[in-house]
Amino acid sequence: MKMVEGAAAIAAEHVPLAANDSSAMSSERPIDLHYLAGQTMGDRELQGEVLALFRQQVRTVAEAIEQASEDDRKQLAHGLRGSAAGIGAAAIARCSAEVEHDPTSREKIAHLLRLIDEALAFIDELAS
Repeated sequence: MKMVEGAAAIAAEHVPLAANDSSAMSSERPIDLHYLAGQTMGDRELQGEVLALFRQQVRTVAEAIEQASEDDRKQLAHGLRGSAAGIGAAAIARCSAEVEHDPTSREKIAHLLRLIDEALAFIDELAS
């Protein structure tokens, strides 16, 4: 529960109530908190829950994708692509699409894993 509360608290500090204010959007963050606020209608508790679920999913993908079969990689990447796009993790969504279309590319998988690490660190920072 601490993870959800921490993420919601940070989201409250960094996400304006007018979630569609594009002047405050940052493309440097692994997750666009403004986009997430829009998706959750500004519900900060829900934002924390969504981030916690996404954190679980990316950890599962990171643990499984390198050893997965080609078909399983496609499925993992496809699921992650949708989730990432839904919360504003655009770089992960784009890279997941690349892995989905070329599941044998070690370079694309390695890039996806780096992006996942960045997102996990970002979420952990929000929760602390």
